[in-house]
Amino acid sequence: WQRLQGCDLLSDGSVRGSLRYGYDGRDFLSFELGSRRFVAADGAAEITRRHWEYERNEAERWTNYLKHE
Repeated sequence: WQRLQGCDLLSDGSVRGSLRYGYDGRDFLSFELGSRRFVAADGAAEITRRHWEYERNEAERWTNYLKHE
């Protein structure tokens, strides 16, 4: 399980953030800050994506983190 996160402060003052998860050496999930959605790399990740978006509200958590932290 690996997480890579980062953000850039653009010249217009806006923030471009990124979040990616990998599992067992492969891409698993990524988070699109603009759409505030997770993107699943495969069927197993789709199960996690649904859980995070609908039951845990991870999209809201990561949007706040990437924009404000």
